[in-house]
Amino acid sequence: MPGLFRLPAMTIGRGHALTDLIAAGGRSFSFEFFPPKDEAGEAQLWDAVRALEPYKPTFVSVTYGAGGSSRGTTVRLTGRIARETSMLPMAHLTCVGHTRRELEEILEEYAAAGVHHVMALRGDPAEGPRADWTPTEGGLDHADQLVELVASRGQFRIGVAAFPERHPSSASLDHDADVLVAKARAGAEFAVTQMFFRASDYFGLVERVRARGVDLPILPGIMPILNLQAIRRQGELIGTDVPADVVARISAHDGDPVSMRAEGIAQAAELCQELLDGGAPGLHFYTLNRSKATREIFEKLHVTP
Repeated sequence: MPGLFRLPAMTIGRGHALTDLIAAGGRSFSFEFFPPKDEAGEAQLWDAVRALEPYKPTFVSVTYGAGGSSRGTTVRLTGRIARETSMLPMAHLTCVGHTRRELEEILEEYAAAGVHHVMALRGDPAEGPRADWTPTEGGLDHADQLVELVASRGQFRIGVAAFPERHPSSASLDHDADVLVAKARAGAEFAVTQMFFRASDYFGLVERVRARGVDLPILPGIMPILNLQAIRRQGELIGTDVPADVVARISAHDGDPVSMRAEGIAQAAELCQELLDGGAPGLHFYTLNRSKATREIFEKLHVTP
């Protein structure tokens, strides 16, 4: 399987859009970063960017803090990636804490920085994803409304979030599928899932969306378990279950952090292979601004730069 993912980057106006790439039988892979809080964090981020750039990802995304807390940093980072690397940046944008006019201003900033791909998200309340949602006065209430706003400008390609397991504020898995379909019909080009640990959860989501007549490419989001306690806490927060068999395999190495980490990488690689074998259109890696774990997974998949 060497060279499995060596694909041209997705660009606007030239090369392959993600949907074109998948329609041609190719596979996408991408990386997610978050805005660092200090100079040391930024240096770590750029080390990861440079280490992963040779893999020629379809795109890289940069998250956006709730309430605009990282607005300036996200704009600056995505602009720098656009200018100084061969990678295509996709900036996150959320409804939280912004009026419609402020969202339009942020889109203008992105366009001016040379960023023309946006991950449009409702976003989580400041208290966390399980808190009650209250829209900003003069703002938007749902992600499909944000997708419509972004699409109306005609300058951007749009990605959205998807949830293989029930979103904490959702009534059901079917409701989550309905929400994703609404975002697709509003103008989203593809979706990236929240992290998960069972391939069956991903394929179930795809089946529910296809049953609704929508052929939206859905990229599975991958986060290896390098720290069982940390991933459990995050999973509880966002509604992701860590299956008992996964816990058992990781816990068998308790007291040996090197072996525990290796087991987490092995499990992630197995999940990736199962997803690809089952027809997933690619992989999206939550890097936590580090490159080593992703590169180790690639090694197990026999992927080379």
